[in-house]
Amino acid sequence: MRILIVDDHALFRDGLRSLLEAKDFQVVGEAEDGGQAIELAWREKPDVVLMDLTMPNMGGLEATKRLVAELPEVKVLVLTASDDESDLFEAIRSGARGYLLKDLESDQFFELLEGVGRGEPAITPSLAKKLLEEFARSRPAERRARDPLALTEREREVLEWMVTGVTSNRELADRLSVKENTVKFHVRNILDKLHLHNRAEVVAYALRHDIVDASGGDRSSHR
Repeated sequence: MRILIVDDHALFRDGLRSLLEAKDFQVVGEAEDGGQAIELAWREKPDVVLMDLTMPNMGGLEATKRLVAELPEVKVLVLTASDDESDLFEAIRSGARGYLLKDLESDQFFELLEGVGRGEPAITPSLAKKLLEEFARSRPAERRARDPLALTEREREVLEWMVTGVTSNRELADRLSVKENTVKFHVRNILDKLHLHNRAEVVAYALRHDIVDASGGDRSSHR
């Protein structure tokens, strides 16, 4: 996996580079603000951009929006010290594939990073809960007014698991007793039918428009 590090603290960039390279990830560049990140991303075409939020000149949210629009094949993963809920919500709305805090344990960080490479969202359970709660209570009148979209019974079942926080291919396959490739097929169909780009957007959309039960029903008891 080819990675671009974006952070305005040189010492943090050095430490993160060493940590990544020790795990055989390829760091293709470092940027100290959003403008440099966009320039380097165009030049190096990384697989993943690890994006800080608070930086001089151009911050991480603006850079994320531009990268998602200009280089949609590049996955942006926010890595920040900010646990502010508004930053979390705005980052996901901007197209980030995940939101991780800098105090995360390294083992969990690498597990989530590898998941991003497989197309999975990278977000810890505590932040996922905040995200789901926010979208579950947002725009209730609009949610009631919208009719559920035409998903198959199996696709709806996949989506129901996803809104409870089960979003990785491995976990979904385990819950559904199918192979991971089958899960990927169903998720791709859901994305296509809802005209969305990633799983975080799908979960948010499903909750916002009442496509599935936001409470997760009895599914949480099986986790």
